[in-house]
Amino acid sequence: MSEERLEALSQMMAEHMAMPFPPGFRGLDIEGQSMVLLDADAYGYASSALRGPLDEQRRAGLLRLTAVLDTVLPAIDDEYATTYYTRVRDMVVLAADIEALRGK
Repeated sequence: MSEERLEALSQMMAEHMAMPFPPGFRGLDIEGQSMVLLDADAYGYASSALRGPLDEQRRAGLLRLTAVLDTVLPAIDDEYATTYYTRVRDMVVLAADIEALRGK
């Protein structure tokens, strides 16, 4: 597995933590999804992927989050929040890619 991918995920997570949470999105549900929980879940799964191989349940969680973000992103009508959650999706996709490489 590529150390570069792990470094990229670590950097992406650091950049994500430096971004302020989108104003007005606390307590907001979009497409039936809590935006706060979606953000927290994504960071948690990505953090777990950095530490080592995920179990089947967490791998499935990464795939579920990717699908949820694909549904939620088009429904966001705020430019900053769209940028923020696109980065969240990118972080989840990279973590899933890392896990897929571990399985090979």
